Amino acid sequence: MIKLRTYVFIDSLQPQLAAYMGTVAQGFLPVPGDACLWVEVAPGMAIHRLSDVALKATRVHLGAQVVERAFGSMVFHHRDQSDVSEAGRALLYALHTREEARQKCRIAWSETVRSITPDHAVLINRQDRKGSMILPGQSMFILETEPAGYIVYAANEAEKAASITLVDARAVGAYGRLTLAGREADIDAAAQAAIHAVQALSGV
Repeated sequence: MIKLRTYVFIDSLQPQLAAYMGTVAQGFLPVPGDACLWVEVAPGMAIHRLSDVALKATRVHLGAQVVERAFGSMVFHHRDQSDVSEAGRALLYALHTREEARQKCRIAWSETVRSITPDHAVLINRQDRKGSMILPGQSMFILETEPAGYIVYAANEAEKAASITLVDARAVGAYGRLTLAGREADIDAAAQAAIHAVQALSGV
């Protein structure tokens, strides 16, 4: 039995998130404005068949595919939203399920740290990040979700809502992790948008 853990449609990739995905993508690189769909299933090996379904049904491009024993995830994108939506429908049909049957997003952790010290900023920037650097004096918002894939949706909605810096957005594994930096007011607006976005998603 294949379990649908994450299924989230993004209407328009924001510039920072698109660039970030390009630093970790193994396949075709997305560009700002692309629509995309992030899918995560269990067990992980099932993602190969679902990738095949999506690619044969539409013109979408496979941006990334991660196959672990427990979970498998993929993201595909295209400039035309209808292609991405149709690929999603083909996947759901192959799984004999519907979008609302996905696992509901759970926020495992969220916190805002204000006015980061220079020592703290340096250590954050030395860690395994693919995005931009956090600067001393900026505020930092961190979010952790289960399943991991929902962190991409949170990051995109946060970038829509405020002028922030995307430091990190890890969307594979047991938990997804998002790190944002910016001015205090912008971080507060971005945090609110990110949390509201994932909490509003349906699921079981």
